[in-house]
Amino acid sequence: MMKRMEPRRPLLACLATTVALAALAAVPATAQNVAQNAAQNGAATQEIPQGSPLGTGTFLGRLIFGAGQQKVAIDTPQAVTVLDQEDLDREQASTIGQTLRNVPGVQTAGSDRPLGQAFNIRGIGATEQTASEARIIVSVDGVPKFFEQYRLGSFFSEPELYRRVEVLRGPGSATLYGSGAIGGAINFETKDASDFIPEGGTGALRLKFGYETNGNGRMGSAIYAVRPTEGSEFLAWLGYREADAYSDGAGNRITGTEFSAPSALLKGTFGLPGEQTLRLSWQRFYSDENGASLSQTGGGNAINNVFGIVDREVRDDTFNIEWQAGGDTLFNPRVQFAYSDTTVNQENARSSITGLPQPCFSTPSNNNVFCDVTYAYRTAMLKVENTSEFSGAGWDNFLTFGMQATRQERIADSAGPLGFHPEGTDTKFGLYAQSEFVLGDRLTLIPGARIDFARRSAGDDIPGGQSVNDRATAITLAALYRVTDDLSVFGSIARTERLPTLDELYSWSGTKAAALDLENEEATNYEAGIAWSRDGLLTVNDSLQLKATLFRNRIDNLITTTPTADTVYYRNIARAEFEGAELEAGYDAESFFGRLAWSRVRGTDRDYDYTLSTTPADTLALTLGARLPDQGLEAGWRGTFVDGITTASRSTATGAITETDWSAYTLHDLYVTWRPQDGALRGFEVQLAAENITDEDYQNNLSLDRGRGRTYKLSLARAITW
Repeated sequence: MMKRMEPRRPLLACLATTVALAALAAVPATAQNVAQNAAQNGAATQEIPQGSPLGTGTFLGRLIFGAGQQKVAIDTPQAVTVLDQEDLDREQASTIGQTLRNVPGVQTAGSDRPLGQAFNIRGIGATEQTASEARIIVSVDGVPKFFEQYRLGSFFSEPELYRRVEVLRGPGSATLYGSGAIGGAINFETKDASDFIPEGGTGALRLKFGYETNGNGRMGSAIYAVRPTEGSEFLAWLGYREADAYSDGAGNRITGTEFSAPSALLKGTFGLPGEQTLRLSWQRFYSDENGASLSQTGGGNAINNVFGIVDREVRDDTFNIEWQAGGDTLFNPRVQFAYSDTTVNQENARSSITGLPQPCFSTPSNNNVFCDVTYAYRTAMLKVENTSEFSGAGWDNFLTFGMQATRQERIADSAGPLGFHPEGTDTKFGLYAQSEFVLGDRLTLIPGARIDFARRSAGDDIPGGQSVNDRATAITLAALYRVTDDLSVFGSIARTERLPTLDELYSWSGTKAAALDLENEEATNYEAGIAWSRDGLLTVNDSLQLKATLFRNRIDNLITTTPTADTVYYRNIARAEFEGAELEAGYDAESFFGRLAWSRVRGTDRDYDYTLSTTPADTLALTLGARLPDQGLEAGWRGTFVDGITTASRSTATGAITETDWSAYTLHDLYVTWRPQDGALRGFEVQLAAENITDEDYQNNLSLDRGRGRTYKLSLARAITW
C-alpha cells in the first residue's frame, strides 16, 4: 500500500457539524432577510451596489434561475447553491476553484493553477479521468464550455469576470442543461453594467487592485459602465493577473505554478419596444507563457521533470447574442446564439533539466504530445426556449420547453496523427420540456424530459473512422411538500444517459482501433431531503435556514480505457455508485451571520468494491462573522475541516488495486471588508484576508499538488458614479 503524508487525524467534520449548528442558532441579533423578501414579492435578486452597506439575507434565500421557474434555493427540490457578488468578492480568488470553497460536494480537481483545473461534483470529475468534462456541464451566460487535453484542465477563465455562480448538483439538471449532466451543472454569470450604476444614475467607473503574498500575485482591473438611455446599458471590463510560483505549508516552492493572464469582457443590454431585451457579449481569457510546465494538472518536480516545459498560448473566447420577450402568460420566448472557441498552441517542448528538445514522433505515439501542436474546441449553439404560465382553481403551472442545437469541432493539428486526441465533429440536436405544478400552498411537482440526437464524424486521419448516429434521453421528477410554513420535505428521481465523446469513439493506436460501438453511460439518481426556515427566530427580523440532502447515484456502462492487449481503445466495462449526504445552513442578522457547508461522499467501484480515486474527503466549511452596517465593516473567520480518506485505483493492464491514504487537515482563514458609506471615502472598498494562517502543510486527495501555505491578501477598489 502506498502511503501519502502523515497518518490521518481523527474525524473532525461530523463533530464540528453539531457544534456549528448550535453556534448558528445561538447568535443573538436583529436582521432583515432581503433575498427571501425579494423572492416572495416576485422581485429579481437584490444585488448589493458597489459602495452600499454590506447586505443581509442567507444564501438559501437567494433566487435560483437555472432550475426552471425562478424560486428561492430553500424551496427548490434539488441540491443547488448560489454564490453572489459579495461571496465572490470576499474570496479574493486567484483561480476559479477558489470561488467554490463554501459549496458542499463541489470542488476542483487537478491543481490550483489557472490552466490545471477540472470540476468535481459528488465524486464525479477529474483532470485525467475519461471524458470527465462531459459528465459536468459548464456554461458561461448559458454558453456551453468544453475542453479536453492531456495534462491540462477543462475551464480557463478569470474569477473577477463573474457576478454570480449557480451550482446544481446531480443529474436532476439534465433536462434543461443536457442529457450528459451525470454529475451536475455549473453556470457562471458575467458582470452587468447595472451592478455598478446606481439607481437613477447614468454611469460608473471602477478600478481595482489586488495583491497576495504567497507567489507575489498581482491583479488589476478597470470597469466602465454606462446607461445611455433608459433600458439600455453597456459594460467594458479589462483585467490582468500574474503571479510567481507559490509555496506550500512547508515552505517548498511548487514549480510550474507561475502564470500571467489578461482578460476582457464587453457586454451590452438594449431595451426594445414591447418588453423585449437584446443582450450582446464577448469575453476573452488569454495566456502566453514561455517555459511553462507542459503538465498543468500538477504533480510537483517529479512530473515536471518527466514532461518538461513548453511555450504555450491559450485563448478562450465566448460570444453570445440573446433576445428575450416577456409580458405574456403563454408566449415568453428566448433565443440565444453563441460561439465558444478554446484554442491552445504549444511549441518548443524541451526538458526542464537539460533544456534539450523532447522527442517528437510523426507516427502514432504518445511522444506526439511533445510535438508542436494546436488543440482547439470550437462550438456553435442555437437555443430557442419558451415559458408559459397556466393557472386554475387552486393550481398554477409553469411550462418551459425548447430546443438546443450545437456543433462542436475538435482540432488537433500536429506533426503526426494524435491517436489519443482525435479530430472530429460532434453535432447534437436536443428537445426538452419541464413543467412545474404548484398545487395549493403545499405541493410542488416538477417533471421533465429531454432527448438529444447526435451525429459524430471522425477526422481524416482516423483509420476506419465512420460517422456514428445515436441518441440519449433524460427523465426527471422532483417534488417538494411544505409540511408547515417552516418545514418542507423534498425528493427526486432522475435517469439520464451520456453519449460517448469524440475522444472515446475515435481514439486509436497502432494496436487498437476506434471504439465505434460504445453504448451510452446510464445514471440513476435518487435524492431526499428536508428544508427548514424560520424568520424572527431570536429577534423580530433575524433568519435561520438549513437544507439537508441524501443522495445515491448509480452509473452503469461506464466508459474506460482498455487493457494493453485489447483491440479497441475504450469499452463500457465499469460500474460505479456515488452516495452521501450534504448539509447547508445559514444564520443572518444585521450584526452577525454564520454559514455551514458539509458534505460526505462515497464513490465505489461496484465490480471490485474499492473507493474510487475521484471520491472527495468528508469536508466541513464553517464561516462565522460580524457586521457594523453603519460603518460598512464586516469581518469573519472560516474553518475548513477535511477528514482523512483512503482511495484506490485499478490497473487496466494487471488488475492490481493500489490504495492511497490521505491525511486529514484543517485550514483557518480570516477576512475583513470595509466599504465606507459617507464622506470623501464613499465608493472605496478595502478587503483584507489571511488564508491558512497556521501554515498547514497539506494535500487534498483530488489535487496533484500540495496546498498553498500561509497567504495574505489585499484588494483595493474605487468606484466613481454619476
